[in-house]
Amino acid sequence: MNIPSDLKYTKDHEWVKIEGDTATVGITDFAQGELGDIVYVEVETLDETLEAEEIFGTVEAVKTVSDLFLPLSGEITDFNELLEDEPEKVNSDPYGDGWMIKIKFSDASQIDQLLSADDYKAIVGA
Repeated sequence: MNIPSDLKYTKDHEWVKIEGDTATVGITDFAQGELGDIVYVEVETLDETLEAEEIFGTVEAVKTVSDLFLPLSGEITDFNELLEDEPEKVNSDPYGDGWMIKIKFSDASQIDQLLSADDYKAIVGA
């Protein structure tokens, strides 16, 4: 199981990469493994401003549909359009080409509430 140490994580199995005032978000290797083959990623909140923990989209796998929760409050500025034609990138490269959204976050103090790689490993038993 791949859990990069340079990222932050949520209890809902999303990863967060902070760059300046922007956060890139996707689902973790653990999450994609639990979901199975991903067939569709839906994000209808582009250009919207949401609060942390609000649902920003869904990911559909062969056996289930799962909500995606925003890890930080802010405006969703970008959606990975590659996933429209190749949702399987979430399975094959969850921390690279499988990223989902970018957020211009509004409250940097919320970053401190995210999990470190070690904290996330403890949750998933890695």
